Amino acid sequence: MLCIAANAAKVDATTVPDTIGQRLTACTACHGKQGRATSEGYYPRIAGKPAGYLYNQLINFREGRRKNMMMTYLVDHLPDTYLQEIAQYFSEQHPPYPSPQPFDSSSAAFQRGQQLVEHGDAGKNIPACIACHGNAMTGVLPSTPGLLGLPRDYLVGQIGAWKNGSRHAAAPDCMAQVVQRLSAEDIGAVSAWLASQPVPADATAVAQLPVKLPLECGSVPR
Repeated sequence: MLCIAANAAKVDATTVPDTIGQRLTACTACHGKQGRATSEGYYPRIAGKPAGYLYNQLINFREGRRKNMMMTYLVDHLPDTYLQEIAQYFSEQHPPYPSPQPFDSSSAAFQRGQQLVEHGDAGKNIPACIACHGNAMTGVLPSTPGLLGLPRDYLVGQIGAWKNGSRHAAAPDCMAQVVQRLSAEDIGAVSAWLASQPVPADATAVAQLPVKLPLECGSVPR
């Protein structure tokens, strides 16, 4: 009896806590502790992103609008309520950001990237990135993500996925419309410029934009 009791105590001492953080260990295996990611590779930072944005992306993976075998496998049979819980958890995490990546392209590419982010290109009917993602590019509640602190390769990959039609969002898909007007050089310039920018110390999504969105987006509640 004493042996049984001792063994039971050992089992109890190693019991894994049933917390949302523990249950999402599968997510942090790729996205990093607390969802912080790094400045390398193709896995994005999900920590601190608006819960509405994260929830939309989980739905998009589940419903096939975004393609990633592992993500689809993880969320394929999860109900909306649990996806909302996952999104809320990561939106409340605020670990430090990685250092920005060095800009290793030409000065002309740097200027083009900055131009597109801050002012767009009226001649090509491309709105400024800040018109939707906020003046500080840290996102807008409830469902528009910040774009600073993301690796260049990830940004290139995702913009390219919209460009070739392998990534979609809820209709009307405003990002799909915008990226069709971007050249390959534009995509590279924007991605490299964004990845090279430092993230503000108090980086948080703003409550709302001061002006109306330049085009209608199905992922943004009216």
